[in-house]
Amino acid sequence: MLIEPLIQQLQTLRLHGMASALQQQLCTPNLTERCFEDRLSLLIQNEITERASLRLAQRLRWAKLPVPACLEDLDTRTPRGLDASHFAQLTDLHWIREHLNVLITGPTGVGKSYVAAALAHAACRADCSVRCFRLPRLVEELARYRAMQRRSQLFRQLAKVDLLVLDDFGLAPLADETVRDLLEILDDRYDRRSTLITSQLPVDQWHPYLGDRTVADAILDRLVHNSYRVVLKGDSMRRHKGVAVKSLPSRTKNH
Repeated sequence: MLIEPLIQQLQTLRLHGMASALQQQLCTPNLTERCFEDRLSLLIQNEITERASLRLAQRLRWAKLPVPACLEDLDTRTPRGLDASHFAQLTDLHWIREHLNVLITGPTGVGKSYVAAALAHAACRADCSVRCFRLPRLVEELARYRAMQRRSQLFRQLAKVDLLVLDDFGLAPLADETVRDLLEILDDRYDRRSTLITSQLPVDQWHPYLGDRTVADAILDRLVHNSYRVVLKGDSMRRHKGVAVKSLPSRTKNH
């Protein structure tokens, strides 16, 4: 049987993983000597792996993580109040399956965005849909959809994602209309999906930040009571990196 037409047929059927695996088998003599069932199994496994990889890449593009991060690279040695046993409850992602929230607070530079991005990356790897916004960017997006009179479309999109990450909550004052939009978003997600928020403001300061007492009560009721809280402490991680760079020995050129 001619192999090239078979490979073309696999490509036409969008079985790209099987097509590339078949080409590899043809170039590996010891594989061509294996039985049909073994070779077919390798083709199928390669297809499954490639589809999973493409699906992860697509989820990461859609997520738009605030920083490139993953749990394996998380610095757990620097003291910043990141309790290992408490954090382990978050890394297994059961809170996403149970539609709970995570609130990460602490001073600037302690790694709030990185921890959030690492959890979001893990959620993408677990085949969850994720969207990440810095809160100022979400405000801009709400204004854009409002101008197009398609705000409800954005609400529907955000209501469907398994994990919504709102980074830098509390950096700048919010207009009353934006606060009401935020309530709509969180109300759609309450007990149905998970939300992760990072903020320099302690949670007990969120109520005055949101302004309108009635709306603030409603927002916090949907966020705080069914959430895990992570309070980070310590010096800025950026400052530690700056000191480490300055302490590196200077190179001298050999003449």
